[in-house]
Amino acid sequence: MLAPLGFAFIVAIGASLVVAITLTPALCAWLLPGANALAHKEGRIIGGLKRLYRPALDAALARPTLVLAAAAVAFVAALAVVPFLGRSFLPEFNEGSLTVNVITLPGTSLAASDRVGRRVEEVILAFPEVRSTLRRTGRAELDEHAQDVNAAEIDVSLDFSTSDRTKDELLAAMRKALTQVSGVVTTVGQPLSHRIDHLLSGTRAAIAIKVFGDDLDDLRAAAEEVKAIAEAVDGAVDVSLEQQADIPEIEVRGIPGALARSGMTSGALAEAVERRFAGQTVGALLEGQRVIDVVVRLAEVEGAGVDEIGDTRIETPSGVSVPLRALATIKRERGPNTISREGVQRKMVVQANVAGRDVAAVVDDIRSRVVARVPLTTGMHIEYGGQFESAQQAARTIGGLSLLAVLAVFGLLTMAFRSARSAVLTLANLPLSLIGGVAALALTSGTVSTPALVGFVTLFGIATRNGILLVTHYDHLMAEGLTVAEAVRRGSMERVVPVMMTALSAALALVPLVIAGDKGGNEIQAPMGVVILGGLLSSTLLNMVVLPALFLRFGRSSKAMKNVVVQ
Repeated sequence: MLAPLGFAFIVAIGASLVVAITLTPALCAWLLPGANALAHKEGRIIGGLKRLYRPALDAALARPTLVLAAAAVAFVAALAVVPFLGRSFLPEFNEGSLTVNVITLPGTSLAASDRVGRRVEEVILAFPEVRSTLRRTGRAELDEHAQDVNAAEIDVSLDFSTSDRTKDELLAAMRKALTQVSGVVTTVGQPLSHRIDHLLSGTRAAIAIKVFGDDLDDLRAAAEEVKAIAEAVDGAVDVSLEQQADIPEIEVRGIPGALARSGMTSGALAEAVERRFAGQTVGALLEGQRVIDVVVRLAEVEGAGVDEIGDTRIETPSGVSVPLRALATIKRERGPNTISREGVQRKMVVQANVAGRDVAAVVDDIRSRVVARVPLTTGMHIEYGGQFESAQQAARTIGGLSLLAVLAVFGLLTMAFRSARSAVLTLANLPLSLIGGVAALALTSGTVSTPALVGFVTLFGIATRNGILLVTHYDHLMAEGLTVAEAVRRGSMERVVPVMMTALSAALALVPLVIAGDKGGNEIQAPMGVVILGGLLSSTLLNMVVLPALFLRFGRSSKAMKNVVVQ
């Protein structure tokens, strides 16, 4: 989702580079000589900015140790805040509509499921914020989103123009009202969020707790305990267990000795039974534009039972036809209506959404309680999936790529400055930008999402430019013969306006993203804009006092710079 943003940013930076080294010099040579009036106006603005900046610079150069210590304390404080921030894969969307999933007991008829769906729609339509509903009960077997007739999906259109309630308050009230509809399990989400959850974990909720095991009875018992624990965790809503029920069935189990004498295998017997009762496709007919399969199977026997099924004739490889009861035991049993598997292992899924807390915190609470209270038999284990798992994977990926990017930037700066020391000083803006980025997140959403992480990576690149503007000018002045102290003081005063203008132009472009962060379609960009804006503010303000103090203490001497120029 964020790849187009990165592509556009790279293309724009490349285009601006070409313009800066070709068109901009030509325009300056043409326009600036006659711009005396404009220069006079800018002079007063620049003079005022420099007068405001000079006392701060003097204080930083007079007490560099104190400035560096204060910056280090601020950075450590920002790092201390990080563990208390929430974590999520994506920020919550504001889609203006809901998707309500309703599931009744397996085996419910279409007519009964339709009645339940109508009842749920009546409850939803009673809310004044709801404009309309659209329901789908069941889906075809070959549909990409197939579901049995005991499941329904309701699209709910919302309108908050005349309501004083927030979306969270409406969802809480709607969930409470839906609990009054007996015999159903409901999950309330949003269309895009619902489909993203389904894509990530195969469930219709943000958290999927998958219980794996071989024994179905043990599996059900453990899943029920996990469900009870999840329901008691603060912030977990729409907690439900995969619907599974025992239904009547007739079990046909081959007799090894009889099968061997007739020359058949268990697989051949199973195929023969399937052909008799499920049928076998033997051809196709073309009816208009439709192709209809021709299936041959036994005629349905009204009230067929064990005896009737046992009388079914099965052809053996020798050509002899024998009754099914001669090859297999046939008896009535009860078994699950469905068995879910993942990686060839049986599983049951407990799913849940989150309200009022971040996903990672809710999962951590559930996990710790499950470990302490749910005994697992041999061969059983529990996996946690959904948005939080994707958030962890995204964080690891972005963290690794960010480290590579920082190393690449360090290498380029070292080659440009011919000094690893100057490269390190330039990168001092990274921790300074982190201070503002973390503070901005803590004061707004309080949650670190994937777009926010991308914002930090982008922020590091933008913030590094301010350090380059200062360090390159310091080196230039020292190469002309100024001492370190003289170069730092003069260079900082001469570069305060370019640094401020660079940061201000980037910040102004981000303001619309932050202001319109609650608007539909802007949810992913807003956290990124908040991080970059906050980081730019801290890095720009601190950069103009911290970097001069750093360079004063650890920068190269003017003699070293002259040697570099000579080489």
